[in-house]
Amino acid sequence: MPAVRVDNNLLLERIDIPDPTTNRPRPVLGRTTAPQAFEGEGFPVRRAFAGIATEYLDPFIHMDQMGEVHYGPGEPKGTAWHPHRGFETVTYMIDGIFEHQDSIGGGGIIQNGATQWMTAGGGILHIERPPESLVISGGLFHGFQLWVNLPSAKKMIAPAYQDIRADQVTLLTSPDGGVLVRVIAGSIDGHTGPGVTQTPITLAHLTISPGASITMPWDPSYNALAYGISGDGFVGQENIELSTGQLAVLGDGETITLSARASQDERHDAFDVLLLGGQPIGEPVAAYGPFVMNTRDELRQAFEDFQAGRLGTIPAEERSS
Repeated sequence: MPAVRVDNNLLLERIDIPDPTTNRPRPVLGRTTAPQAFEGEGFPVRRAFAGIATEYLDPFIHMDQMGEVHYGPGEPKGTAWHPHRGFETVTYMIDGIFEHQDSIGGGGIIQNGATQWMTAGGGILHIERPPESLVISGGLFHGFQLWVNLPSAKKMIAPAYQDIRADQVTLLTSPDGGVLVRVIAGSIDGHTGPGVTQTPITLAHLTISPGASITMPWDPSYNALAYGISGDGFVGQENIELSTGQLAVLGDGETITLSARASQDERHDAFDVLLLGGQPIGEPVAAYGPFVMNTRDELRQAFEDFQAGRLGTIPAEERSS
């Protein structure tokens, strides 16, 4: 799991231990296991939010863990050109390479710890696919795609694109150096990640060494979700077990505790967790296919606008290829 690594965590800035007398720990409200499915042209995904009530997800709409899969030559798959409106897509690549291209000229290579942040806003067309070299050779593919809702006042803003390189991610550690924290967006203990978000959220990838633990501050106005990327560990002061493909929903409070099982299996050398939360929008959600709006009428309008070509056009070089 490449993502972003450092030789010595103790050289990083450390997250202060919150005062337990004035900060409430967030309890674990529930835990689910993501079902597996296929997306796009047939790459395997885990539907991380399946079975979770929307009240606990807001402002998030959808999240897929893409892979982890080892493709043989000729096997890598992506998506066709497709539209979006009303939200932001966040694609975080842990292992492997994906190419992104969209109808406003954004795009590039996403690989090994990089993130692409696309604000669909009022409408955009885009495509995500493995580069030709990876299709020929095959290889490891592992990442996430997260959908972040936009409030009604921002549903129709101009589309935008951010390329967040792996070396731009904010790196932190626990007081003893046993945990590597990568802050992609938002802020943890006053340390801010590079992602510029339209909806206030925090997104971080933690690698927890066997037997290590961390208790970190978390914005009390945000919800909190912890997803097991790989390995085995625990969440909350209740030490609820969390493993690959499992999502824990946490309740109100000011701190989050995560720890790794002292003995990992032969496939994993640590416990990796995606930690995310945001400020709930609290508005009605009407979502269908590639559109996330507030009403069914707005959904119908989105489909009409797409069919009429008002959500952008595929670049000429793509149409002719």
